[in-house]
Amino acid sequence: MSNPMMNRAINQGAQAGRNQPVMSDEELNNLFNQPAAQNRNAGPQVADRAMTYDDVMMKTGVLFAILLAGAVVGWLVPMLALPAALIALVLGLVNAFKKEPSKALIIGYAAFEGVFLGGISGIFESMYPGIVVQAVLATLSVFGVMLALFKFKGVRYGSKMMKFMMIAVGGYAVFSIINFFFAMFTGSGGARSIEIFGMPLGIVIGIVATVLAAMTLIMDFQMIEEGVKHKIPEKYSWMCAFSLMVTLVWLYIEILRLISYFRD
Repeated sequence: MSNPMMNRAINQGAQAGRNQPVMSDEELNNLFNQPAAQNRNAGPQVADRAMTYDDVMMKTGVLFAILLAGAVVGWLVPMLALPAALIALVLGLVNAFKKEPSKALIIGYAAFEGVFLGGISGIFESMYPGIVVQAVLATLSVFGVMLALFKFKGVRYGSKMMKFMMIAVGGYAVFSIINFFFAMFTGSGGARSIEIFGMPLGIVIGIVATVLAAMTLIMDFQMIEEGVKHKIPEKYSWMCAFSLMVTLVWLYIEILRLISYFRD
């Protein structure tokens, strides 16, 4: 799920690009005539290299490998799902608002989120056989469609739409956290279990949340594109991968719950 730190990183990268001095022909010639091997500690430190799409893809692959490893643990030991969810929630909030991306914290989030995901998937699978495969295929399909719209149709968000998405995602996140703790302490299904004219409110919430998560993928793709365009430091590829992973996990969970309502 896209976060405020990505906006700061892109702005910093763009500012750095605008402030980069232009070297004269003589300065370039002197630079190329310098010895190849020098003590790096003797002079100014070389700036971090710019982030590339390959960096983001590699980091995303690493995080999903860790997520899947944690999911195996959660699937085998479902009772770990709740404590893992609480730890992942804390790590997710810390990562989202941390000034600098932390590789260790992001990897830790992926591991604990994987345990939660495996546990909750195992519970749903025991209740609705085959639902996990359906949810995974649906998630991959939505991801493919949104990526195609972004890449081939040129779908982009303007500043107003970006602000709307940030507010909508933030509002839904607050609702989900409150509803989660309310359901946990009351033993009910929370707001999702309320029925209106015989239909669970969870179906309406699930449809809205699924659409919102799918639209957030465009925001993730756009922020990654802007980050590469403005040559932000490579370290922010961890944050891009983190944002993309959070959105996909969110989309999967919403689809999983939505399918369960229709299976009922």
